[in-house]
Amino acid sequence: MNTARRSSPRPMHLGGLLFLLVAMALLAGPALAQDDPYQAARNKMVDELIEREGVNNPAVLKSMRTVPRHLYVAPEHRAQAYIDAILDIGYKQTLSTGYIVAYMTQAVDPQPTDKVLEIGTGSGYQASILSGIVKEVYSIEIVEPLARQAAERLKKLGYNNVTTKAGDGFKGWPQHAPFDKIIVTCSPEAVPQPLADQLREGGKMIIPLGKRYHQAFYLFEKQNGKLIENKLLPTLFVPMTGMADELRKNKEDSAHPKIANGGFEESTDDMPDGWFYARQATLEHLGAKEGKAYMTFSNSEPGREAHILQAVGIDGSRVQKINISLWVRAEGTTRGQPSLRISFYDTNNHALGGHNIGPWVGTFRWKRVSKEINVPREAVMGMIQVGLRGAMGRLSIDDVRMTYTAR
Repeated sequence: MNTARRSSPRPMHLGGLLFLLVAMALLAGPALAQDDPYQAARNKMVDELIEREGVNNPAVLKSMRTVPRHLYVAPEHRAQAYIDAILDIGYKQTLSTGYIVAYMTQAVDPQPTDKVLEIGTGSGYQASILSGIVKEVYSIEIVEPLARQAAERLKKLGYNNVTTKAGDGFKGWPQHAPFDKIIVTCSPEAVPQPLADQLREGGKMIIPLGKRYHQAFYLFEKQNGKLIENKLLPTLFVPMTGMADELRKNKEDSAHPKIANGGFEESTDDMPDGWFYARQATLEHLGAKEGKAYMTFSNSEPGREAHILQAVGIDGSRVQKINISLWVRAEGTTRGQPSLRISFYDTNNHALGGHNIGPWVGTFRWKRVSKEINVPREAVMGMIQVGLRGAMGRLSIDDVRMTYTAR
């Protein structure tokens, strides 16, 4: 029996009330409005674009559901914050899709005691995702205006275990080394030696390596002082500038554009090299129209993506037209956008429009399709997306080619 007497409530002193409010805020972590109009969209992004695609770390999923992604882009881009899209954040930099942020975070197996170095702060979104999972985050951004904006945003949103600075990420942050984990969100041609040196023994680093438009994720683990390499998914990131760009040896020739691995013959872990961000895509080997491999996309849910992407350097000041051709086969494809689309971008990553080949609706055997396309003078890159693109059914493609006409 509880014999404690019930006492009359005493008025709280103003100082005590303020202390209580501060304590509640600290326990709650970074503050968000209770009636967040974007929460449903954020949950949908995690359910359909992240968890369904293979990310299953509970801490990562929780952080992805919590961080207000829409506050890391300009107001005009907020409607796109929770869809499967790469977003422009200015200064030739971009915000990766939610899936890629979650994928990179999960890959390094973040722990509550970790001290993490991030190279490429950008908007601060990746650092915010890490903030709720690990002990400390140190993040470096080479573009000074972005570094200032990210620092202000992180402070305003209450991510107090994130420390940022403007500088060349190639050099790392030796004053705070060694780091348990390193996440690099821009692409050098090879691992910068300072980053390898600053990773602790047993630590992990994920980094996109390769040419400007053809890269892959590599996960490294430091064992006996050496980096042990594991090649992961193909990807596409903005290049690492500064010292990394000065050391770059293999620069792609955008005056002579071409498709890489258009026959899908070269692959890693059953995904074709040179192509990235595959959704509901299968590399097949029986019945290829050309060579020994081809791609098939399958979808049974209206609107769900089934596609694959490739970026191609195209210098519009030197290339007047391109011609894209490929073999296509369809089985019960519905109306919508089962097609190949190429979208053009300028040096600031601003969209310049695009063109479709298709749609390919119904059921038909292999056939060769092609289209000649004018290239905008301002273009520096073409982004190819091919697949069902929201339609249902099965679509197969093979031997994708590009030829060009000089300006």
